[in-house]
Amino acid sequence: MESVKPRLVGIRLHPIKALDPVQVKEARIGPGGGLEFDRAWALYSADGQWVNGKRTAAVHLIRAAYAPDLSSVTLSLPGDRGGIPTKTFDFPGGSADAAQWFSAYFEQPITVRHSPEGFPDDTVANGPTIISTASLDAVAAWFPGLTSSDMRLRFRTTLELDGVPAFWEDQLFGADPNTAVRFRIGDVNFEGSNPCARCPVPPRNPHTGAEFTGFQKRFTELRRATLSPWSPQERFDHYYRLATNTRVAPSEAGKSLRVGDLLVI
Repeated sequence: MESVKPRLVGIRLHPIKALDPVQVKEARIGPGGGLEFDRAWALYSADGQWVNGKRTAAVHLIRAAYAPDLSSVTLSLPGDRGGIPTKTFDFPGGSADAAQWFSAYFEQPITVRHSPEGFPDDTVANGPTIISTASLDAVAAWFPGLTSSDMRLRFRTTLELDGVPAFWEDQLFGADPNTAVRFRIGDVNFEGSNPCARCPVPPRNPHTGAEFTGFQKRFTELRRATLSPWSPQERFDHYYRLATNTRVAPSEAGKSLRVGDLLVI
């Protein structure tokens, strides 16, 4: 394979788990190994479970818009649905006030918890997830009417690379699950862990929750059919996987990633 120059072209934080992303040009590694302010709030129902897209499609109707410095978040609904007004809350300090807004919307008691370490889906490989622009383009081409931008919103990955072919990020994990691939982006050292298993969220329209019929089946068939020669087949117990999960050591906390940084293996 010809030489490539992987470059960081996008950084997307999801400050409230399950809600809208915000694009930034620079982000620091937080104390838990993820990006600072990524998944810093999570919604919980009274039974102690996350309230997210996996459990309820109603979350997709909520819009979250952030101040440029992430000091506040404005929550809104289409047409002030149910008479619930648009409201702005301090971030991340206003979680208790925001909980009242979410409780009114979901019509049940909601707790909003804040963690500087974030609330990652994968508690072992809890570093940023990595995908290439070419992978997003390739997957979008599998689904008529969907674009690469749609795929960014559906798959909710934090770091995006350009300068590489589709599914190049599969090289960032090895065939042996006990052996990590080590690489660096800018000043930050990473260990690649595994191909990210996907959930019920990508088949849904990120703004309405409407289901794209047959999405998972078609994705799985085409991912398998187009698996790259450099993709470790041993790591695909199923093919509903996209992007690479990573681990970041505590020693990297406070280091910054910037758009334009090169990835070096």
